[in-house]
Amino acid sequence: MSSHATEHASSRTAAGSAAARNTTGSVTLRALALLDAFSPEHPSLTLSDLARRAGLPVSTTHRLAADLVEWGALERDEDGAFHIALKLWRVANLAPHGSLLRSVAMPYLYELFRVTRQKVYLAVRSNQDVFVVDRVEGLEALTALSPPRGPYPAHATGLGQVLLAFAPPDVLADALSRPLTSFTSRTLTDPGHLRRALADVRRGGVAVVDRQLTNQHLAIAAPVRDGDRAVSVAISVFTRADNPEIRSLGPQVRAAARAISCSLTAMRTSDTAPARIRTHPAPSDRLSHTTDRS
Repeated sequence: MSSHATEHASSRTAAGSAAARNTTGSVTLRALALLDAFSPEHPSLTLSDLARRAGLPVSTTHRLAADLVEWGALERDEDGAFHIALKLWRVANLAPHGSLLRSVAMPYLYELFRVTRQKVYLAVRSNQDVFVVDRVEGLEALTALSPPRGPYPAHATGLGQVLLAFAPPDVLADALSRPLTSFTSRTLTDPGHLRRALADVRRGGVAVVDRQLTNQHLAIAAPVRDGDRAVSVAISVFTRADNPEIRSLGPQVRAAARAISCSLTAMRTSDTAPARIRTHPAPSDRLSHTTDRS
C-alpha cells in the first residue's frame, strides 16, 4: 500500500476512534484506551498527547500510564515520551491471528511476491477495523517481522472489501451504517454501491479495488478461510493501476489464499501438535503452476 495514503487513512480512523471514547468507563477500559492511542504514525507520545488521543484527563493518564510502565506494556524514554513495550508485543503474538497465522502464511506470501514482484499483504478483521499483520515488500521480509499496522478503511481497500464481504451480517450492517470517507473520486461512498460491490466479491471470490484509496494504485485481494470456512483473514497484492499484468494477478492471489486456507485447516484439525505436522508441498508448486478454477 502507498505509505502516504495508508498512514493518512490510519490517522483519520484513529482520530475518529479517540473522539468516540468516553472517559467514564472502567479502569480497564481506560487503560486500554491509552494503548489504543498509539499507531504507526504516533509510536511515541508525550503525556499530554497520550491523554488527548485517549480522551482522558492528564491526571488519570499519568496514573494509568505509570501502571502500564510498571507491568511492561509501555516504556518511557529519556525525554519522557511513552512507547509500546516489547512485553505487550509478545502477548499480542499469542492471539489466534498472531504467530501461528504469520508462520503458516509467510512462505505463501513470499512466494506470491516472488511470482508477481508486487507488494503482498496479510490482514485480519477486528469488528469493522482492518489490520495488516504481515507484508512482503522485498527480500528483507524473510528475516524481519513487521508490526501490525492499521486500522485501515475497509470500504476503500481490497483487503477490507474482502473482509467485509464475508463478515457476519451484523458487522456488515454496522459498517454500511457509518460514514464512508472519500479518498479519491472512485471511492465507494454510497452504501448501496458498496453493498453491490461486496456481493460481487462474494460471488467471484476476489476483490479488485481500482484507485479507491490512491489515484495510482490497484489492489487485488482474496479471502483466507479457517477450518469452519469462516473468513476473518485476507491477502492482497498492491500494484500500480497501469500494470500490464493485472489480469494474471487475480488467479495467483486466489491460489495463495487457498493454499494458506488449506494449511490452516490442516493444522487446526490435526490430532498432532502444530510443531509436528508434516510439511506441506512447496508453495511454488501451488502458485506457479496453479490454474484458477473457482
